[in-house]
Amino acid sequence: METPVYDFVTNYCGQNVSRLHMPGHKGQSFLGCEARDITEIAGADVLHQADGILKQSQNNAAALFGSGRTLYSTEGSSLCIKAMLMALMQGNSGEGRSYLLAARNVHRSMIDACALLDLDVRFLMNPARSHLCSGTPAREQLAQELRQLDPLPVCVYVTSPDYLGEMADIRGLAEVCKEYGIPLVVDNAHGAYLRFLDPSVHPIQLGAAMCCDSAHKTLPVLTGGAYLHIASEWQEKYQDLAVQAMAVFGSTSPSYLTLQSLDLCNRYLTEHYRERLQETVEHVSEIQGILRQNGLPLIETEPLKIVIHAAAAGYHGTDVAQEMRRYGLECEYADGQYVVWMVTPENTDRDGSRIRQWGERTMLRNGKPPLKEPEFVLGEIERVCTIREAVFGPAQRIQAEDAAGRVCAAECVACPPAVPIAVSGERITKEMVSLFRYYGIRDVIVLAH
Repeated sequence: METPVYDFVTNYCGQNVSRLHMPGHKGQSFLGCEARDITEIAGADVLHQADGILKQSQNNAAALFGSGRTLYSTEGSSLCIKAMLMALMQGNSGEGRSYLLAARNVHRSMIDACALLDLDVRFLMNPARSHLCSGTPAREQLAQELRQLDPLPVCVYVTSPDYLGEMADIRGLAEVCKEYGIPLVVDNAHGAYLRFLDPSVHPIQLGAAMCCDSAHKTLPVLTGGAYLHIASEWQEKYQDLAVQAMAVFGSTSPSYLTLQSLDLCNRYLTEHYRERLQETVEHVSEIQGILRQNGLPLIETEPLKIVIHAAAAGYHGTDVAQEMRRYGLECEYADGQYVVWMVTPENTDRDGSRIRQWGERTMLRNGKPPLKEPEFVLGEIERVCTIREAVFGPAQRIQAEDAAGRVCAAECVACPPAVPIAVSGERITKEMVSLFRYYGIRDVIVLAH
């Protein structure tokens, strides 16, 4: 696999050129990476109008992921999500206001995109939802909902895998969407590696029209590196719109360090990655078995996550995360219920040894009575105004305890997981206030009276 972006920068560094262009460090070493940090000079291509080395690299990624078109982002999946929704709106030929049908556990970047685009959302409320991050609908629920909708949404939008590692039935949801002729769009930020399992369970192979992958979450890519994938059958309709949308929302100064890491990742993925990934999946399964033998409660997840249900063992997840730090272990996420670990083939034998040592000594082995966990009930939801009106309206910050009855403006969420309890434009219920309290949200932004 060729690496045209990385090779161009390597050649440029070797020419000892006087850098009379951005960036201001001029290639001098402060952090140590500056020599390779360039801008869009002659020959380096332009990300949002790619017709040279960046286009070649993106085409390499599309071939690897089996998409019709793949676009690079140096601003994470957040940029990809905005671009996907803008493309969907522009490609919609229906009458009236555009809206999308979405599972409730969306990332805040999707709500931000709706505010910028003045796009409405109808939420699929999963009655089995048990956590802020969960709530992906089943195939039957989606089919029932679509039968009742006229006009149809511009897309169905789901998050899979979610932050706790739950995976939706993408194939089933895509089949339902196909019956109605609408695209399925997937926030696959946590699942770039799914393409390289055997068989692939990546959304594009399972029938999604578009998806975003945060390469930096599960692949050896610098933070901010992400993909927007468009399936071949939807390529003609959406690819030009998506390219335009990436330019509208993206920076005109993309990180060439991140672009090089995306470029190098293409080669990495062809060099025994599948074998290393399979070994890692087996290793994670082995670790899960050892932790269960030690009496630790785990939940079922996608293959590269280990999620410890601390509350089921009688402990607060953040306390368990603090205990882990004494063993040199830093988790991805912890709240009152769970602790989340994300594993990749780049984790070392040292990491596994520390996990085993912690698992043999952790306080979770004491087996206290389970903690009371919240019922994830939002109450009767009233939409008072559009998302855009709420986000851009006059607002004030108040204590969460005083928020019942007020209208949510800009959502206040912790990141991770950046999943809102109240969505902009909704009237905050007493049940939402209770969830604010549980998830440690102390203040919220509401519309001013």
